Amino acid sequence: MNVGSEQTDRGISALVGRMADGFSRLVSQHLTLARMEMAEDAKAMGKDVARIAAFVPFILVGYLFVCGALAAVLARWLGVAGALVTVGVLNLIGGGIGIHRAISRLQGRQVMDDSAQELSRSVAALGGPGTQDTEPSPAAASRPMLKETPHAQ
Repeated sequence: MNVGSEQTDRGISALVGRMADGFSRLVSQHLTLARMEMAEDAKAMGKDVARIAAFVPFILVGYLFVCGALAAVLARWLGVAGALVTVGVLNLIGGGIGIHRAISRLQGRQVMDDSAQELSRSVAALGGPGTQDTEPSPAAASRPMLKETPHAQ
């Protein structure tokens, strides 16, 4: 009878070992996903910022010419001071709108959204608190559970 309990002990220890190995693999894959996603998001945000910076000189030069011409035309009716104020206010409004749109685009970018979804699914699969009644969205259910790294074969 001792032999049966010894086999049970080995079976349980093997199951615990496999579970620990699977859990460490899961954590490792989540960290890899987070690292890849952070690099991808940083690259995309860097491109957006670079585009903004690349076009700033063109906008400044164009504004100088347009503002000078507009002020010269408006000076006939408003005087030089009135024309300069009018052109200045129009520039402030246009520049504010452009900067607001650029900032909104950067803020609207979802950072690490895939990692958050994968982590939520893992917590749900492991039976974390408050996850029994939730169902994954149809879009999340159709996506593969794990992404391959770029170097995976």
